[in-house]
Amino acid sequence: MHRFSKFIYFKILGWTLNGEFPKVDKCVVSVVPHTHWLDFFLGLLIRKVVNQEINYIGKKSLFKPPFGWFFRWTGGAPVDRSRSTNTVDSIVQIFNEREVFRFALAPEGTRKKVSSLRTGFYHIAKKAKVPIVMVAFDFGKKEVKISEPFHPTEDMEKDFEIIHQFFKGVKGKIPAYSF
Repeated sequence: MHRFSKFIYFKILGWTLNGEFPKVDKCVVSVVPHTHWLDFFLGLLIRKVVNQEINYIGKKSLFKPPFGWFFRWTGGAPVDRSRSTNTVDSIVQIFNEREVFRFALAPEGTRKKVSSLRTGFYHIAKKAKVPIVMVAFDFGKKEVKISEPFHPTEDMEKDFEIIHQFFKGVKGKIPAYSF
């Protein structure tokens, strides 16, 4: 699958890869921008290109028949948004229970235009004591850009300046919705 995925990504789609996925067993993978449903499939493809197991969560309804098996097979786990559970603590618990867990999410929280990133990914990384790996899906340049591991500090404002700088100028599939 690795070679086949690389063939599709580089030769057929004509995309490039800027950076390489770091050799870390645990991290939060922050993927921006999330403007279109095709981002999910690009994410599945790039997982195979970088040859890493990367997990995600999704709303519980996605994991019901007829397609629930697909989301589980691709590394997904259901989350019940209707219950008042602390999602950050639940995900930190998964980090604590597993030897390898690379958790991907779109910090915008929606495919629509947002003015700022949600902070859950940052708090998860801090509580789990794992780095953040930033991944930009730049449809404007047909490029996926991957950062070095970034370790959150005690200065959230300064950390977000670094995070915003990494994603600056990146265009999503729907450019008007880009962060």
